[in-house]
Amino acid sequence: MKKRLPHPLIRFRLPAVLLLLVILYGIAGYMLIERWNLLDAFYMTIITISTVGYSELHSLSTAGRLFTSTLIVVGVGTMLYGFGVFAETLTDNTFVNYRRERQLERALNHLTDHFIICGYGRIGTQIVAEFEEYKVPYAVIDQTEEALVRLRNEDRLHVEGDASSEEILKLAGIERARGLISAVDSDERAVYITLAARALRPQLYIITRAGRPESIRRLELAGANRVISPYQMAGHRMAELAVRPALVDVLDTLHHGMSEIAVEEMLVKQEMAAVGKTLAEAGLLSPNAAKLLALRRRDGTVHVNPNGDMRLEDGDLLIALGSEEQLFASAAMLK
Repeated sequence: MKKRLPHPLIRFRLPAVLLLLVILYGIAGYMLIERWNLLDAFYMTIITISTVGYSELHSLSTAGRLFTSTLIVVGVGTMLYGFGVFAETLTDNTFVNYRRERQLERALNHLTDHFIICGYGRIGTQIVAEFEEYKVPYAVIDQTEEALVRLRNEDRLHVEGDASSEEILKLAGIERARGLISAVDSDERAVYITLAARALRPQLYIITRAGRPESIRRLELAGANRVISPYQMAGHRMAELAVRPALVDVLDTLHHGMSEIAVEEMLVKQEMAAVGKTLAEAGLLSPNAAKLLALRRRDGTVHVNPNGDMRLEDGDLLIALGSEEQLFASAAMLK
């Protein structure tokens, strides 16, 4: 979605005004020249400019026939102009595009707790594919024609424009967003996007891509919570596969849920019943619950294999390992 398209009917303002003037011209002419009443003059004007071929209501004088000739030329020309505008509107799919944009706008307005993805290149496309797999709501911002064509063809929620613009970020629902991911291929644009997003939402979770190693620090200073270097990640991944391939395979299996067990994170919120209780009191260490691997406090302190006497606080993040049933059981105990 870009800035709102005008309603297609606005195109018909000029033809409508011209048609109204022609009708008034015809009514006035018949009333003045032939001395007809208003209804007869209006009816004669309508059947004349529409060329339906009905007979005249009353016989016309010579002046009346000359006037009718001018009315036919002007009226038919106006009608043809109106039909031309209508045909052009149908040809360029104005009604379809307007309807699609309104649907897109409504969908964006209903988005909450979603991620805003800036850039729909190779990295942005992969992020969207992952979000689709995990059913994570998102909206994409891009302004390149190639990306916009793909977004429209794939029927993705998107906003057309510069992601560093506050207006565009608001259209993407940044006030209701869970986080923002900058996947643009320019580190300079990524800095501007991060600055704009941080100005609009000081507490927003921001992840951004850094093309060059020296840009990592700049993006952190601009306000990014996480800065990802694709080249560093790829190098680290390849090194891990070379040194510890079995461990990487196991972690991938757990992360992508391709086995009976999986690793998930659970955020403790103020409204949850488990807040203020110890892990043992909340039942999170019971046999039917998932295995707690770590607990991270709001200040970043990490406790590996936490003890049962640790008390849960608002903002704690639990990392748990278990089957789907065990993970659901742990989530239910928190709530």
